[in-house]
Amino acid sequence: MTLSSPAKTTQAEVVYVVDDDEAVRDSLTWLLESNGYVVRCHASAERFLQSLQSTDKSTISCAILDVRMPGMSGLELQERLLSENFPMPVAFITGHGDVSMAVSTMKRGAVDFIEKPFKENDLCGLVDRMLAKARVDYSQASNRKITQSLLSKLTGRERQVLERIVAGRLNKQIADDLGISIKTVEAHRANIMEKLNVNTVADLLRLALSDPQPN
Repeated sequence: MTLSSPAKTTQAEVVYVVDDDEAVRDSLTWLLESNGYVVRCHASAERFLQSLQSTDKSTISCAILDVRMPGMSGLELQERLLSENFPMPVAFITGHGDVSMAVSTMKRGAVDFIEKPFKENDLCGLVDRMLAKARVDYSQASNRKITQSLLSKLTGRERQVLERIVAGRLNKQIADDLGISIKTVEAHRANIMEKLNVNTVADLLRLALSDPQPN
């Protein structure tokens, strides 16, 4: 049965299914593909991790993981994805779940935890939420990379000046802090604005404050 409102996804968005049960993989593949998703299945966590080594981390994707599998469990796989910095929302499907396990996965960032049998609408809604989160995460990561690339152009002295601008210090105060002239501070400010490609102090502050790592 195909749902009445197919999901709007692109070829660049992938739903991974990791489950050792072939029948479950086939069922999920049929359900998700019939609703417009691109699906990639793996029979074990180890095979899934191996496939990711040749996968572009910028691919918008999410993963549906079985909790109990031979070898690496779904919970252990979640930890590996986190430790190896794969920005991929995950959810768990299991027939053996309990409340404590659900809480554990959610604390580690899982989007949801549902038990078999599950409703088709619930599963597709869950995948939609995960892919939406993946799009936001990818956009934020891209913006951080751009910001860090721009900030890397600054000299050490320009970084010192920028830190004080962000702290709300005036030119005279910055000059006193650094033992330089006000004209030199003004020159540094002009260079900073040019290198960061901003036209106003407000834009400068937004860019500087968006960088998660202090400079």
